[in-house]
Amino acid sequence: MARRWVRWARGLWPAGLLASALLAAAIPPAQAAPTPTPTPTPEADDGRTAFRIEDPEITESSGLAVSRIHPGIVYTHNDSLGAPRVFAVGRDGETKATYTIAGAEARDWEGIALGKDGDGNPALFIGDIGDNLEGAWPTVYVYRVPEPRELRDQTLRATRYRFKYADGPRNAEALLINPRTNRLYVVSKEFAGGLYAAPRRLRTSRTNVLKRIANVPIWITDGAYAPDGSTFVLRTYYSAIVYRPPAKRITEFGLPDQQQGESIAYARDGRSLLVGSEGADSPVLRIPLPPKALPSPTPSTPGATRETGSAAEGSGFPLGPVILGIVAFIAVVIVAIIAVARRHH
Repeated sequence: MARRWVRWARGLWPAGLLASALLAAAIPPAQAAPTPTPTPTPEADDGRTAFRIEDPEITESSGLAVSRIHPGIVYTHNDSLGAPRVFAVGRDGETKATYTIAGAEARDWEGIALGKDGDGNPALFIGDIGDNLEGAWPTVYVYRVPEPRELRDQTLRATRYRFKYADGPRNAEALLINPRTNRLYVVSKEFAGGLYAAPRRLRTSRTNVLKRIANVPIWITDGAYAPDGSTFVLRTYYSAIVYRPPAKRITEFGLPDQQQGESIAYARDGRSLLVGSEGADSPVLRIPLPPKALPSPTPSTPGATRETGSAAEGSGFPLGPVILGIVAFIAVVIVAIIAVARRHH
C-alpha cells in the first residue's frame, strides 16, 4: 500500500510543478499594484531622525498621532498586555505627560488617530484591534477620550465602541479617521488586506459593523489621514502607499529600514510623514512626501466628500488573478489524479 502511494505521488510530481508554475504566474507579488514595484526614492532615502522616544516605559510604540492642540507633541502607546496608557512625547523625545485610560483594556492596542467627539471637540481614538491569532477575537474595541488640554499626568475616562467585521474576525493594525467627516476606518493586516469603513455614526449601545470597501496591499502596519483629509497613507514594513478617498491609489515609495516599522502619521503641515518603529529608544523619522503625494484640497465641502467605494476601486492587491491561479491549480491536480488512476488500472 505504501509503495502504491509513493508511485501515485511520483505521478503527481510533474503536474505539481506545472500547477506551481501556473499559480506563481497568477499571483502578483506582495506589493502588486497598478504602479511599478517601488524603489527607494531620494525622498525616502533622505529620512532623518526627528526624535528618539527616550521613555523606558515605551518599548513597543505601535501608533502615532500628531496633536492638534499642543505644537510639537506626538501621542503614542505600547502594543499589548500593558497598562492602558497614552504618552505625549515632545520634539526632544521626552515624555511630557502620561495619560491613563480609565474604562479601557489594553488587549492588543495597534493604532491611534485624532478625531472629534460628539460635540466637535478634539478627541483621541485608540484601536484595540490587533489579533495575532488571526480571528481569535469575535469583536474588537476602539476607545475615545478627549484630547487633553494640559500636558500633565492624569486619568482620562474612555467611551468604548465595540466592532465586528462583516466578513469575519481578522487581525488589523491601522486605525484612521477622516478629518473632514470624522468617519473611522480600520485596515486589516493579512495576505488579502482590506480597508474597512465603520458606520457614519458610532453607537455604544450595540456592535458597530465594519464593512470592506477596498482591497489593500499585504502587511499594512499603520495608516493616517492628511490634516486636510484630501489624502491618506498606509504603510508596510518597507513602503508607504498614498491614496485619495475613498481608495484611489496615487503613488507608492520606499521607506528607510527600521527595526520593526510599525507607525506612521502626517506632520502638522501635511507635507511630510513621521514614521516610527517598535523597540527601546526607537527613532521617529521625518520623511518628506514626494510631490505627487502632497495633499491637495478639493473644491468639495467637507460634508460632500464621497466615502463609498467598491472592493475593486483603488485596490492594492487584485484578487482576481489569485482566484484564477487557485482554480488552475485545482484543475491540474484533478487531471493528474485521473491520469494516474488510469495508469494504475
